[in-house]
Amino acid sequence: MSQLLQPGKFMTPVDSGHVAADWRQSGYSCDLFVGPPGQKWLDFTHASNELITVVEGRLEMTVDDTRLQMGPGDEVFIPAHAVHSVINIHDGISRWLFDYD
Repeated sequence: MSQLLQPGKFMTPVDSGHVAADWRQSGYSCDLFVGPPGQKWLDFTHASNELITVVEGRLEMTVDDTRLQMGPGDEVFIPAHAVHSVINIHDGISRWLFDYD
């Protein structure tokens, strides 16, 4: 298992207030993103670290050369400058929390 992924870090249903409180301790805030089924966001990089936690649906992520599948409650850490992509592999919308340090 990749150290990027912490499966089931948060209990489901995911409480965004609980995630926000957890992330604040590490210097992150917490925003919600909603993605339609099949949507792809390819080859992003950021100058800071990023956290993502799925609230609803399923995502497939690639971080550098590591492919991950995420469901509700799973958290992924994306290191600064890592090339990453996100695909909503759920048959409906997916919702996830994200932010940068």
